[in-house]
Amino acid sequence: MSSSQLKVKVAEIHRVAPTIREFTFIGMGCALPHFSPGSHTMVVMEGAGKTYRNAYSLLSDAANAHEYKIAVRLQDDSRGGSVFMHEQVKEGDELYITPPLNLFAPHWKAKKHLLLAGGVGITPFMSYLPEFLRQGVDVELHYLFRGKQTGAYQEELRHLLGDKLTTYDADKSQRCVLIELLKQQPLGTHIYICGPDKLVEGVEQAAKELGIPKSVIHSEAFASPKPGTPFQVEVKSSGQLVSVSEQDTMLEALETAGIAVPSLCRAGVCGQCLCMVEGGDIEHRDNYLSEKEKSSGKVIMPCVSRITNERIVIDL
Repeated sequence: MSSSQLKVKVAEIHRVAPTIREFTFIGMGCALPHFSPGSHTMVVMEGAGKTYRNAYSLLSDAANAHEYKIAVRLQDDSRGGSVFMHEQVKEGDELYITPPLNLFAPHWKAKKHLLLAGGVGITPFMSYLPEFLRQGVDVELHYLFRGKQTGAYQEELRHLLGDKLTTYDADKSQRCVLIELLKQQPLGTHIYICGPDKLVEGVEQAAKELGIPKSVIHSEAFASPKPGTPFQVEVKSSGQLVSVSEQDTMLEALETAGIAVPSLCRAGVCGQCLCMVEGGDIEHRDNYLSEKEKSSGKVIMPCVSRITNERIVIDL
């Protein structure tokens, strides 16, 4: 256990959608730290022969930090973490989590906040809304899901937002026309997206066509890293050679080998795990590095990116 980790007890588990379970954590021996709307925590799961570290948005009201709530979708292509949470974790169990970190905070000076959630991507907005309502800001939520799988918290959201909530159930052929939605927004609107890549890319493309500046578009996703061809990593300082399987990320392989690499989001957005590299053809999958940094071939985000040749040398 790292000294920076928090020990928590699983106080409650609820099924909030066909494939989503909500977990309530309370502190063990100490109060949980306060957090701000949009924060996430990383849950550390000790599986059989492997430690999983998955980031989940805190969906609790930030004004009530005596407990944390997260929601976990059972992923079809799970690499182990969501299966562990759904099948192994029980009420009363003890887990370790990291202190909250916020990489998706609202922009409070916006004249209007337009929220677009896809499936379990509703979770960070559950912590936004209580504070938005307390401050009386202009907010509108559009929630896209498949009712046979996701669509959690609809009743609660309807109670909070009334006609400021619009839902789209793909299993009922309900569709959100993104470009028409964005056309309706007044100047000063900030747009927040959390959900699958297809939704994020769709909003970004519609905004580009309408001339909406990138500076008002904010997105977050904790999608599982995609697999790739196995390769080896050599640590320059020690000469240690680490094998990276097709399913594991470079960061996970290094951690399993006992090599500590700082990390926060594990999704290629925070920049904490950036490493200098030599001798590899990099397949960049992050949203942190600039195009110039990517084309230099000298840096990599090992939490999500891979290489397309057999070996790379990293300088820690």
